[in-house]
Amino acid sequence: MANDDDVDSAYAESIGAYSESTSLASTVFNYEYENGRRYHSYKAGQYFAPNDEQEQERLDLLHHVQSMVLGGELHKAPIQEPQRILDIGTGTGIWAIQVADTYPMAEVVATDLSPIQPTWVPPNLQFMIDDGEADWTFERNFDFIRLGHMGGSIADWKKLFRQCMDNLKPGGWLEVIDFEAWGSTDDNSLPEDSSWHTWQTELSNAAEKFGRIMNISPQIKGMVDEAGFQNVEHVIYKVPLSTWPKDQRLKNLGAYMNLLMTEAMQAYSLALFTRVLGWEQAEVEVLLAGARKDLNNPRHHLYTRLHIVYGRKAPLPPSPDRQE
Repeated sequence: MANDDDVDSAYAESIGAYSESTSLASTVFNYEYENGRRYHSYKAGQYFAPNDEQEQERLDLLHHVQSMVLGGELHKAPIQEPQRILDIGTGTGIWAIQVADTYPMAEVVATDLSPIQPTWVPPNLQFMIDDGEADWTFERNFDFIRLGHMGGSIADWKKLFRQCMDNLKPGGWLEVIDFEAWGSTDDNSLPEDSSWHTWQTELSNAAEKFGRIMNISPQIKGMVDEAGFQNVEHVIYKVPLSTWPKDQRLKNLGAYMNLLMTEAMQAYSLALFTRVLGWEQAEVEVLLAGARKDLNNPRHHLYTRLHIVYGRKAPLPPSPDRQE
């Protein structure tokens, strides 16, 4: 079994061809450490969440919960025999790996700021250390572009959707998937003076001061329409945040979602609260402890929504009939 240095060396070689400078391959593993968590070094500070093993496990759990909601589907867009697929913000790469296995004839490219993806992957999959907010320089266009769980990560969504449009083939599909970064109730069972409400309000404020919108998913449909995509569909799933539902399937889903949120709260909060709001780490942890208590209170019927928006770039007009 290879040691960590061997893996890092092999991965550095694999990303060297895509670096913006010759120093990228040697510096991308010089991670930043803060408040006991590890963060990316490439364009350090641009993304709020850590990239350590704890966060990687959370990202894989996020994929599992998403699969539970979607019944195992990897996408909603009606793509057929795609030749090139792009996954922006791939995280651990778990979705990209599965989609590469599903479409073995497709070339799959997956990008992220952090080099946390595995080195042993399907032969048709290529990971790249890249910034989705920078100007794209892909040489060939794609049949399918996916943006997964990017709330709080993007400063200029309109630019991002323009780049998606420019890098899709005619007739190609874009799909955006994300949970709302907000817990809701239908029966007002969560008091407004609760720790949970304070936490999610302050998180939203911190992200806005950072120049990004955390709870972006309800706005995606309008921006995809505005970008000029056609046949746009918006699918919404209601997902409980704990085991309060009586329905057994929803109760099971809520159990996984509760575990996911328990891990996500610190990952989402530490950097934004300390860097942007000026809180001490101990203050953050006290608020999170209260918010977790609210999350686990069965009297608080908290849920969130999973939004999926997909749309198509206009296909080329049909060729005129050839005249004899």
